[in-house]
Amino acid sequence: MRITLSFHIKLFLCLVACSSVLLTLIGVYTYYNLNTQLHRDLGARAQVQAREIALIPTLITAVEQNNTQDIANLMKQIRAASDASYIVVGDQHTLHLYHSEHPKQLGKPMVGGDNKEVLEGKSIISIREGGIGISLRSKAPILNADDQVIGIVSVGYLKSHIDRLNARTLTQIVFSVLLLLTALFLFSWLLSKNLKRQMFSLEPKEIALLVRQQKALLEAIYEGVIAIDPQLRIITINYAARELLDLKQPMSSLLGQKIGDLIQSQPNFFSASQLEQDTHDEICRFNHIQVIANRVRIMQENELQGWVITFRDKNDINTLSSQLSQVKRYADNLRIMRHEQLNWTATLAGLLHMQRYDEAIRYIEAQSEGAQEILDFISQRFSSATICGLLLGKYASAREKGITLQFDPACQLRQLPAALNETELMSIIGNLLDNAVDATLRCAPPYQAVELYINDSSNELVIEVADHGTGIAAEVRDTLFEQGVTTKHRGDHGIGLHLVASYVSQAHGSIEISDNDPCGTIFSLFIPKAYQEPPQQ
Repeated sequence: MRITLSFHIKLFLCLVACSSVLLTLIGVYTYYNLNTQLHRDLGARAQVQAREIALIPTLITAVEQNNTQDIANLMKQIRAASDASYIVVGDQHTLHLYHSEHPKQLGKPMVGGDNKEVLEGKSIISIREGGIGISLRSKAPILNADDQVIGIVSVGYLKSHIDRLNARTLTQIVFSVLLLLTALFLFSWLLSKNLKRQMFSLEPKEIALLVRQQKALLEAIYEGVIAIDPQLRIITINYAARELLDLKQPMSSLLGQKIGDLIQSQPNFFSASQLEQDTHDEICRFNHIQVIANRVRIMQENELQGWVITFRDKNDINTLSSQLSQVKRYADNLRIMRHEQLNWTATLAGLLHMQRYDEAIRYIEAQSEGAQEILDFISQRFSSATICGLLLGKYASAREKGITLQFDPACQLRQLPAALNETELMSIIGNLLDNAVDATLRCAPPYQAVELYINDSSNELVIEVADHGTGIAAEVRDTLFEQGVTTKHRGDHGIGLHLVASYVSQAHGSIEISDNDPCGTIFSLFIPKAYQEPPQQ
């Protein structure tokens, strides 16, 4: 069975192994250098002692006289003060005159094969095997008054003595290495544990998978997503954000830039006061588009790590709201027309059941005459079938509520404005008529008619909707077209006139509001038929 180690255990073992190898190499290198330095120092020390001893006058005299007793008495004092392993004195024939460790060597030849250069008057340092073992030694010539070599002084340190010194040094090195290894062991363990905590106990493969998933999710999100750090530098930005903001640079060049250099927001969405708290569904302008934006702080262990900003085009929300409102109006119109049709059918069935055929015929003619008249008027004056359907539905809906929708005889619509499609124009007309009917219903019955005028005979489309309702209060007139502002007291309102103003502004048109006589309100819309370039900012 194969054992799989986690990432932090692998990291710990790798750090320990690398540290052990590194410290071992450092220890070997240090030991080698210290051993070399020790041999160099001991060789130099032995040479200095050998030269100094060879210059002692009493020793020179004793060697000339071959007086071993005087040599022994003199060397005992020197040997007591020296740290060398041994001191040897020989004559010009390399025969022992004195040996500090083996007095029985007197008269015997000096071994090692390194006496030739000394007899030539040179001082040497060598490693040779002598009479008591391998040693590091230095030999100096003893010269008489005529500078003739009359003897040899040898001062040496046994290899066993050097090994003891090296062992002491090696013990210190090993102890230091073990201490460092223990410290590195603890450091490696704490480092791996800290990395594990910062990586949320995830393996590198899992982190890589999460990064790929995050990238795929960001690119799949329809909304724009931007993440920034505490210094307001961009950490990540998805494709939808770059498309909405019309950023043509590659993503790699956007990362790290200040968000204020790429996005000009109104109001300042990235000011210090704004960033102190989260915000949701805030309407603002990013560069050239109006967006609905959200901003959420990224917190880790109560420390701010940055912000995530999501936003979507405000026009998308408007379009969706408009479409939903339009569908709702279609459904209401169908329900009303079905209800009226059922009433007509029930009345006609009752008359036929009572065999009042003449009255049934007159009822059919009366109903057909009124319905056919409005149907013929609308279908002849308006070229758009969907606009005709809307107006017929609004007519039937208002009649069911006891209100007459009165069309101006000059009404006509042959061509839609270039900047509006049918859905947007239907939203404008439908919302104005709904508001007029609602304002009329807030008055006491009998209700006055709602008047509609639509004409495109000039270079602009004129739409006027007049009611005799309660009118518009002065305190809300200036903010009437803002989202959420309404004159109604109940229901989900505050979007209709906002959509109307948005579409009219989109088509570069204008809206006028005036008071009706004796009461009520007149909405007048003027929309250019030809497309116009937006005015320069």
